[in-house]
Amino acid sequence: QICLSLVKLLFYLAHSPLGSIVLLDFQPRQFVMVDGNLKVTDMDDASTEELSCKEDNDCTLDFPTKSFPLKCSVVGKCEGINEKKNLFNAYRYFFTYLLPHTAPPALQPLLSDILNATGDLRYGINETLRAFEKVLHLYKSGLYLQKRPLLLKDYISLKGFRTVEGEDYKCWPSYSHLGCLLSIHSAEEAAAICNSQSQCQSFIVTQQRTWTGRPLASFQSSWTDLIPDTNAVVYIKRSASSGERL
Repeated sequence: QICLSLVKLLFYLAHSPLGSIVLLDFQPRQFVMVDGNLKVTDMDDASTEELSCKEDNDCTLDFPTKSFPLKCSVVGKCEGINEKKNLFNAYRYFFTYLLPHTAPPALQPLLSDILNATGDLRYGINETLRAFEKVLHLYKSGLYLQKRPLLLKDYISLKGFRTVEGEDYKCWPSYSHLGCLLSIHSAEEAAAICNSQSQCQSFIVTQQRTWTGRPLASFQSSWTDLIPDTNAVVYIKRSASSGERL
C-alpha cells in the first residue's frame, strides 16, 4: 500500500502542470500516511529545474552506490533526470525495505522484477505504475492463486460463531501481534494456509477488510470456547473435531 501510493505520487510529480518535479530532500521522514495515501509533508525542497547540459557526458545521475548515464536533449536538458532521481530514491528508501517481505509467494517474482527494474532504472515512472497496478489487480482478484486441490471440504463450517479471542500462535505477516491474522481472497485460500501451518486447527473469517477489500482470517491452534457472532464463520478441521461434540 505504501509503495503503490508513493508511485502514484511520483507519477503525479513527473506529469505535473508545472513540469517534472524532483524532491531534493527525499527521506522517509518527509512523508506521512493520510487516509491510506502517502503525502509529502514539506515541499520547500521541491524543484522543477532540470540539469542543463551540452552533451551526454554532462548528464550522469550519481548516487552513493550507483551512477546512471542519461541523455542530453536537443533543448540542452538532461532527459528525465527529475523523474529518475525520484524513482531511484523510492527504490532505495522504500522498495528495498517493503516489497520483498509480505506478498503471497506467487506474487513475489513480480515484485522482484519491479525491484530490480527500478534499482537499475530500466523502468520509468509510467512502467513502474503499470507494474504495480498489475500486481494489485492479481492480488485483489485472486488470479494469483495457483490451481490446487480443494481443501475446504476437509473443514466443518459453523456460521454465526467464533472462538474466544486470546493470545495464540503467531505467524508472518500477521495484522495482529497476539496471533495469526492474515488477509485472504477466499475461505479456500484460508484452508490452504491453515493446512500449511502445523499449529492450525481452525480459522475464522471475519467481516474485517483490508485496504484492498480482502477479508481477514484468524488462524488458531484450537476451536474450543465457541461464542455467538453473527458476522463470523468458524472453520474447523474435520480431523480436529473427530470424536468431539460440536
